[in-house]
This record gives sequence, structure tokens and C-alpha cells, in this order.
Amino acid sequence: MTVSSRVTPPADAAARRAVKPVVVYPNGTLPQPDMARLETVRATLEKTDEVIVPPRSGRTFRVPKGHFFRIVSIEGPQVGDLNLWNADNLSERFFSGKTRALHATHVTTGDRLWSTMPSLRPMATITHDTLGWYGFDEDGGGVHDVIGTRCDPYTHRLLSGGTYDHCCHSNLTDALAETTGLPFREAEPYVHDVLNVFMCTGFTKDTKQYFMKASPVRPGDFLEFFAEIDLLGGLSACPGGDCSATHSSDVAACYPLKVEIFRPDLSLLADWPFPGVNGYQPPSCR
Repeated sequence: MTVSSRVTPPADAAARRAVKPVVVYPNGTLPQPDMARLETVRATLEKTDEVIVPPRSGRTFRVPKGHFFRIVSIEGPQVGDLNLWNADNLSERFFSGKTRALHATHVTTGDRLWSTMPSLRPMATITHDTLGWYGFDEDGGGVHDVIGTRCDPYTHRLLSGGTYDHCCHSNLTDALAETTGLPFREAEPYVHDVLNVFMCTGFTKDTKQYFMKASPVRPGDFLEFFAEIDLLGGLSACPGGDCSATHSSDVAACYPLKVEIFRPDLSLLADWPFPGVNGYQPPSCR
């Protein structure tokens, strides 16, 4: 960050910078899912469906409450942009900003994907991550971020003046429109900031700019979720491929992704505390 020559640092500038940070939502204050129990349930999974998402395209899928789904790399290194909606109410959707605040910039096993207010409840819990070994690299990069948005044709036009129709925003909107029967322009407002599955991202150490680098994902890797509510999912196979160089173009090598749906022994979840909508009521509604 460049400081204007017209701005004079105060005499106590160093002291102000030295103030210790405070974690906004400390570990231990957030209700934790019973991961040991979910691990037991995982042993009973039976595959019921799968969806192939072609390169530079998007597809939707449905996951009943209590079922599991996996996003799987099947042919080559490829990142995906994930949207989640309440299957019965599109206005309740994945809230990447609150998920980031409650957990971290990048999510993995044990973290949850939270929904928008006023519901504000876990939509899905991450139950397995074959890239959980990656952690954070020397550049500060990590996998599965909730800090980026999604590549979109509007920003592309703003920056380059060009038109590209297979950005993740467009792919997700097309998929949602096809599934719901809504026209593109009516479906578009429901598309939201994503979980960047398999994408390796961070912020540069000097300028703090959002960066991407080649994803470590390889065929056979997957990210697995437990559906806490009935879900409609949308997944785009990003035109950036492994996001090692570019996106919003046909330049990168791109590969399909697979979504697998699994049914567990539901008797093992008979008393699982599936979340209702958030209990807060504003004064005017009490």
C-alpha cells in the first residue's frame, strides 16, 4: 500500500500498529458438529447418483438432508465454483462472507458452509478433504477458498473490453435457469459468491492482492460434504482449468468434474440435530 506524501504518520504510529489482534469469533464459541459420529456414518455410504460437469460449463444437483456429496477430480487438474441453495427456497443460499468470518479464508474437514440471513444456519459440513494435507504454502496460498467471488463476464468486460460467455457466473446462472425454468435474468440474482473448490489462492505479502496459482488437485482427489438441509447445488468447471495462469478465456486446459451423491444408513442419524432457521427475532417481530 502506498502512503500519500501529503499524509504525515503520527508520532505514535508504531504503537498503533503494534496493537495485538483479537480473533472475532474465537475457537470454541461456535457449536461443533460431531465429526466422530459422521465418520461412523460415512462407513455406510451407498452411491445413488452422479452428475458430470463438462469443462467450461455448469450443472446443478440435488442432495437430500442427511445425504452426502462429493466433488471429484476425474481427468486432470481442475477447479470448480460451488453455489448452494435451500432446495425449497432459493433466497436462502450459501453465505461465503460469514463462512469466512466463522472459520477461515480457506475451509477443510470439520468446517461448515453457512447460509444467508435471516436463516444463518449450516447448510453443509465438510466431512473429508483429500487435499487437507496442503495447508498453507510459502506464498500464503491455501486450497478451497471463500475469499474470491467467481469469474464473471462483467468484470472481464470492465478489465479487457471483451466478451466471454463461459465464466463461472454465467455457467452457474445457465445451470440454475435450466433447472428452475427461470429466464437467465431472473435466475442471475440467485447466483452468489462461491466456494472455490480445489482452487489455490491467497493474498500477496507485499500488495495484499488476491492471487491464484496452480491447483494441487489430481484425479481421484475429492471434497466431501454432509447435507444439513435439503440442498440444490450448482457447480461450474472453471474456464481457468487449474488456474495456474488465466481464466475467462479458452486458453487453459480444462477438464470435467464429477459430483457424486451418497445415501447413508439414515437410522444412524435419527437424532442428528439438523439445524432449523436462526432463532433471532427483531423487536418488530417479537
